[in-house]
Amino acid sequence: MFRSLRTPAVLLTTLLAAGILAITMGTRQSLGLFISPINSATGLGIATISFAMAIGQFTWGAIQPLAGAVADRHGARPVLLAAVVLLALGCATTPFMESGFGLVVAIGLMTQVGAGAASFSVLIGAAAQRLPADARGSASGAINAGGSFGQFLFAPIVQKLIQTIGWANALWALALMALTALPLVGRLTRPLATPAVVHPEADHGVLHAIRSALGDRSYLLLHLGFFTCGFHLAFLVTHLPGEVDLCGLPPAVASWSLAIIGLANIAGSLYAGSCVSRYRSKHVLAVMYGSRALLVGAYLLMPRTALTFYVFAAGLGLTWLSTVPPTASLVGKLFGVRYLGTLFGLTLLSHQIGGFLGAWLGGLAVVEFGDYSWMWYADMALAVMAALINLPIREAPVLRPALAT
Repeated sequence: MFRSLRTPAVLLTTLLAAGILAITMGTRQSLGLFISPINSATGLGIATISFAMAIGQFTWGAIQPLAGAVADRHGARPVLLAAVVLLALGCATTPFMESGFGLVVAIGLMTQVGAGAASFSVLIGAAAQRLPADARGSASGAINAGGSFGQFLFAPIVQKLIQTIGWANALWALALMALTALPLVGRLTRPLATPAVVHPEADHGVLHAIRSALGDRSYLLLHLGFFTCGFHLAFLVTHLPGEVDLCGLPPAVASWSLAIIGLANIAGSLYAGSCVSRYRSKHVLAVMYGSRALLVGAYLLMPRTALTFYVFAAGLGLTWLSTVPPTASLVGKLFGVRYLGTLFGLTLLSHQIGGFLGAWLGGLAVVEFGDYSWMWYADMALAVMAALINLPIREAPVLRPALAT
């Protein structure tokens, strides 16, 4: 299935990018486990902490096109090194924040700027610059699986740290764990003697690439579908611990559910990467989004037990971040890989606008109504919409008229 990754240089590039994403995504996706401990220690309230988390969701997306543009122009090394350090600093300073504004700065800005700048747009863009065209689909699936493995690995470790050494010490430990990405960044971004990829498309600059993309209907439809994906993921990763608590189950159920999601998404991401070369990416996305609506509906009909959460998590995990390979593939097919970091970063911004609303509205819903029922209904409706929106996408290269000289 991954024959294109058998070349040692291609495999090494893929594994290094996957390892960096495992650390940055594992760190980021574990932050929802700190909501209840921070609330108990500070008394700031779930809504206030959820707002800081929601700002983080938006920030993580907003930084991606900017980080992608800088990496496309100046190289990925300085972007990734600065990002990892900032991610660690955000985790380390969070325990000192005793106000809502302080949490917004530490969790909503510092950690998420760091995590976002060392995430999909820069890593997949950097890998694409070093990989042949026939390896990019499988590589993006494997890199994406690295992020899922990080979630699987970090969630139970962080929950155990919170329980044994306290939430503040757990955040400082998380900061040290984030710094382990630095040597991987150094190895991934070593200068190449010769360019690994020759770009056949004309290079008219990043601003022209952005204007062309934003004028393309298929690209905008891709954004709308990815918006829904962000709403779904951010709501769950932020408020799944709260849902578990409302059901009277122990916190470990939430951490293991997040871990199961990550584990299942390893398989889902690898399979999605292989599907990119066999099926039309828009159809892969439509099936993924449609399956989420069915899964949420099934969850609402099931008794709230630990087993229910684990089965639900396994089902969700198959498509959790598996939308990334076909989405990145579509952007590459439409516009080439020269500015893939920038253009895919813009789709991730749409993803995280949805993420902001998913995290924030989830907090408001539980304060206003006492549970998350209306959020689950909204999640189902948006998933159906996303499945339908992807179908009209024109999956073919965009024809670029020559510029007048």
